[in-house]
Amino acid sequence: MDSTYVVVVNDEEQYSIWPQDQPIPAGWRAEGTTGTEQACVDHIETVWTDITPRSARTPA
Repeated sequence: MDSTYVVVVNDEEQYSIWPQDQPIPAGWRAEGTTGTEQACVDHIETVWTDITPRSARTPA
C-alpha cells in the first residue's frame, strides 16, 4: 500500500513532500495537496517552475 504524502512549502517558496502521518517540520507549511509520493512530486513539478529561492528573486 502506498503511503500518503503532503506537499509542503517554506518561506523561500521551496517545495517538498512530507509523510502525512508525521508532524510538518518548523519553517514549512502544508500547501494543500496530498496523495501518493508520485502524485505529490508530479504536482510540485507543475507548480514549482522557478527553483530560485524567493529571497534571491526579490531585489534587496
